[in-house]
Amino acid sequence: IETLTLYAFSTENWRRPAREVSLLMALLRHYLKREVPELMKNNVRLATIGRTRDLPAPARKELRKAIAALSGNRGLTLVLALSYSGRADLIDAARSLASRARDGRIRPGDIDEATFSGALSTAGLPEVDLLIRTSGEMRLSNFLLWELAYSELIVTKTLWPDFRAKHLVAALREYQKRERRFGGLVNLNRTWKGGRRT
Repeated sequence: IETLTLYAFSTENWRRPAREVSLLMALLRHYLKREVPELMKNNVRLATIGRTRDLPAPARKELRKAIAALSGNRGLTLVLALSYSGRADLIDAARSLASRARDGRIRPGDIDEATFSGALSTAGLPEVDLLIRTSGEMRLSNFLLWELAYSELIVTKTLWPDFRAKHLVAALREYQKRERRFGGLVNLNRTWKGGRRT
């Protein structure tokens, strides 16, 4: 696994009661401090997506410290989606491309999927292969809307606080059974004879 992205805090979460938001930000700072040694031991690099400028100053400071401390690592990249919204990311990308086109740095006709992907906050990250949705919820909840176009989805009734290594292993085993076609055929080398694939 090259990259693991966790939806830690959405832009919609800012609408929760102020006391709850404050506790969540305190938890973020706590876990960043506590987990850095373990992440370092496991060669994990830390990155973020989302409008992290909206986080309280103490949380931003702890986040910057953790990212800097782990920046030399070359193992798994752990991406925290903080103050993140898939729709907001799409809007930000569209605005960025519109500004570049207005300034003559690109032509509108040159904008393709690769150009658009490059304007998203996830630019440079690998394609998303698998989304694990906890709590039995059957929705994307405004998460990586562009990036999940051809991802495999696994929904588990396990609540996020209870999600453990055994649940991850079960999801990965399920994923390994899937045939990913990306809109094409399973095996293009096979031919059709008499209404049957051979």
